[in-house]
Amino acid sequence: MKTLNSIVAAFALATVVVSAPAVAQDAAKPTVAVMYFTNSALMGNADYAPLSKGMAEVLITELSRNPTIRVVERDRLQQLLEEQDLSASGRVDAETAVRVGKILGARHMLLGTFIIDPRENMRIDVRAVNTETSEVEYVETIEGKADKLIGLISQLGTKINSGLKLPPRPANASKFSDAGGKNPNQFRAMLLLSRAIEEQDRKNVPEAVALYKQAIDANPDFERAKVLLATLERGTPEQ
Repeated sequence: MKTLNSIVAAFALATVVVSAPAVAQDAAKPTVAVMYFTNSALMGNADYAPLSKGMAEVLITELSRNPTIRVVERDRLQQLLEEQDLSASGRVDAETAVRVGKILGARHMLLGTFIIDPRENMRIDVRAVNTETSEVEYVETIEGKADKLIGLISQLGTKINSGLKLPPRPANASKFSDAGGKNPNQFRAMLLLSRAIEEQDRKNVPEAVALYKQAIDANPDFERAKVLLATLERGTPEQ
């Protein structure tokens, strides 16, 4: 297992290939990273476990609708968690999250928990940790039915942007929010997308592709599933 110092050096070396103006412009933006959500479902805990990654992926997408901030991509986080042998644990404490955030160059680290009760009522708790001070700088809770999950995450992204006092989102940003949040099958589609992400991380590309397609079949307006499927298929050798 590599040390944090060696990984810091590797990421620092990688930035050399980026032009100085691009680095300066990117560094000026507030940077946010989203850790995987902690699954605290009251029943069927294992069934909901994949949502830990899927919810993080969709929240990253929602936050990225603000072009004036930089949001760390999920695959970069996944790579680092694997390097640190943290991906299998499912839980990362605040101290570890701060270290990870510093490596990723993120000032704001978001750590979340979701709870689903037997009636599929859902509660999502998020706290933001400032990696410079290690202090919790913001907390947010949102509640609703699980079958409105994509819409709940969209609302959460808006609240986080405001609560962290990040630069305002463009006036037309709301119209780009995922139309999939209006579909009655959005929760099933979210579960399928989440399972696809897990299979993708396991390098099981055929199964990931099949699950992304099932997610789109369940919710044809699920744009993030379409983007992830297209990206994966472009990188898949033709059979």
